[in-house]
Amino acid sequence: MVIAKLFRSIRQYLPSTIATPLLVSGEVVLECTIPFYMAELVNRIKAGATVKEIASFGGILAIMAVGSLLFGMLAGMTCATASCGFGKNLRADMYDAVNDFSFNNIDEFSTSSLVTRMTTDVTNVQNAFMMITRIAVRSPFMLIFALIMAFRLGGRMAWIFAVVIPILAGTLIMVASRAMPLFRRIFKKYDRMNESIEENIIGMRVVKSFVREEYEQSKFDDASEEVRKDFTKAEKILAWNAPVMQFCLYVVMVFVLSFGSYVVISSRGLEIDVGQITALLTYSFMILSSLMMMSMIFVMITLATESALRIVQVLEAKSDIVSPDPESAIESVADGSIEFENVRFAYAGNPDNDVLSDINLKIASGETIGIIGTTGSGKSSLVQLIPRLYDATGGTVRVGGIDVKNYDLTVLRNSVAMVLQKNVLFEGTIKDNLRWGNPDATLEEMKEACRLSCSEEFIESKEGGYDYKIDHGGANISGGQKQRLCIARALLKKPKIIIFDDSTSAVDTKTDAIIRKGMKKYIPETTKIIIAQRTASVEDADKIIVIDGGRIESIGTHEELLNNSVIYNEIYTSQNKGGDENGK
Repeated sequence: MVIAKLFRSIRQYLPSTIATPLLVSGEVVLECTIPFYMAELVNRIKAGATVKEIASFGGILAIMAVGSLLFGMLAGMTCATASCGFGKNLRADMYDAVNDFSFNNIDEFSTSSLVTRMTTDVTNVQNAFMMITRIAVRSPFMLIFALIMAFRLGGRMAWIFAVVIPILAGTLIMVASRAMPLFRRIFKKYDRMNESIEENIIGMRVVKSFVREEYEQSKFDDASEEVRKDFTKAEKILAWNAPVMQFCLYVVMVFVLSFGSYVVISSRGLEIDVGQITALLTYSFMILSSLMMMSMIFVMITLATESALRIVQVLEAKSDIVSPDPESAIESVADGSIEFENVRFAYAGNPDNDVLSDINLKIASGETIGIIGTTGSGKSSLVQLIPRLYDATGGTVRVGGIDVKNYDLTVLRNSVAMVLQKNVLFEGTIKDNLRWGNPDATLEEMKEACRLSCSEEFIESKEGGYDYKIDHGGANISGGQKQRLCIARALLKKPKIIIFDDSTSAVDTKTDAIIRKGMKKYIPETTKIIIAQRTASVEDADKIIVIDGGRIESIGTHEELLNNSVIYNEIYTSQNKGGDENGK
């Protein structure tokens, strides 16, 4: 099953994959035939061959050597093409699978684990694939061919291989049975170590501001030490391969030279001659080197097996959020109306702990809705159900009067724009980032959106203006500038519904008010949902929803909630009178 799943990633590199073992087979046939002709040439020279006979044999040997060289070179080229192409396709297939993941899938694997699987694990499988298509064909083929020739030329002396081969096989079985559990454990520790790296890089400013470099370094050193210990144990086990192989090689050499010499002398060359002894030694090297290469393949496959299983886990993971059948999927969203009916929601990792419960809510198309509540009350979880970033655990969410599960997923998400508090910009120009909202947006449309989001002024101050290059993660612009660019990007989408998840927290209240006023004129028919910590950001909303503990505590206008909602009143009072009280 695992092999079949990985085999699908070969695709256009199948001809190179097939050609490699065929070319290797030709190389091995010629390479194994050369000692046979060498033995015959030695025996003929001993018997007094003419120069013409020697030249004839020499010519045949030269042709076979050149042929073996050409086959080997071509096999190397096709093997490199096939293995590197396979690795590229495998990464692409995994990336496609990850792009289809729901947030639950991402939560299950973790970002650092997915990165490890797409880099380290794919490299392990690619290296194993390269060895399988070339060396794994060459070694068994050479072993069998050389054994046949050894028994043909060496007679009873060739039975020495019946002794050494079981020794080597037993060693390989021992190595596999003990090394595999260690490799499984190592990859899990790799994931944890990468999580530590990711966490530290993302939170570098926090680490430095709290002067916790030494503490974090100690944590990383501990994780790295755990990986080292397990790798050391695994390598100690794998280290048995080489000495056992060398021992068997020397046993065969001593046996062939001593017993072979005895047979040549005692039989006066009638049972076996010098040429056969020479060929048998060569075949001994071939047999044992083949076994050595097979042990290397075995080690690589042992390592790659766990990587392959981890890759297939990603490829086989099915998103729990999928579009309905194309025949029945709704292909357009009528308007921006939203309805929650008896909705409850719990994250997959903790299904018994409801984040939202008993949510009943109706929002008319074009309304401006404010959502406010304490940290962890479920505000973000609520709005993530609208574009199906998560699916409700119970109840129904409707957009435009239709259950969101009945829409084509692309159609639904194209009708909903989200601006998050943790805004993400991608490496590229400001234009490139704005066109995520509308790939066909003109410069004038971009300028209009940026003017409404109060980002036009700072853009024009940058060298190159809209062609200004944004660094990875938007590191070369401020948090407020990032938020405003992300708002402009969402406005360019001109969606049926636009959601601001505390997305103006890094801008001042005056700019916040200008942005909200501009949106009313620019997208009057769009439903606007504003999650905010500041009551000032939602005071002029048509309705304000107060959420507490995953439930709707109250709904109303700003004035109504001041009179009817204890939570809203407390938030408003703390934000607007706290300064006076503290100042007394």
